[in-house]
Amino acid sequence: MCVTCNRGIKLSAEFEVTGLFYKTNGYKFRKYLDIKRAGNSQSKPDLMVVMMNPGSSSPLDGNGNNLTPSAAEPDNTQQQIMKVMDTASFNFSRILNLSDLRTPDSSTIYKFVKSDESKLVEYSIFSTKRKSELSLLFIQNVPVIFGWGVNPALIPLAKKAVESLVINSPLGIKKINTKYSYYKQSCC
Repeated sequence: MCVTCNRGIKLSAEFEVTGLFYKTNGYKFRKYLDIKRAGNSQSKPDLMVVMMNPGSSSPLDGNGNNLTPSAAEPDNTQQQIMKVMDTASFNFSRILNLSDLRTPDSSTIYKFVKSDESKLVEYSIFSTKRKSELSLLFIQNVPVIFGWGVNPALIPLAKKAVESLVINSPLGIKKINTKYSYYKQSCC
């Protein structure tokens, strides 16, 4: 285990994690995830993060279909966001994803995006039909990290995100000679 991950384990006690989990058409989804420094009363995020999918985080209450945000178990990637927040003195970050589909397996997302089943549900906050949700959840004029990966299957979703958000200088590592591919960093 790397030093960053050891610190991440300690950091998870310093942050509160909540998410809005829901189910539709037999699939598990998450609309957004908030990571807030414990005891902080800030009402709006000071950091926005856009990644591929919700990964393995899950609601602590076991109810995957809540109408309000519930406490969530952070995954390794969210632990890394906590480290960024701690290092840069951010108190509140919100994570939105290209896809709301909850799965720790990236290949499942790639298959889902290309499937006919994906047409049955608006699984991306960047869909034109979910524009009002995006405007409520995305906070303007704060730093934004892009980190959804470089698989070509994500390009249609990434293009929608980039064009919806119009961020001049997003943080993240952009793949050379691409317009919509940002590496997802991982240490563990």
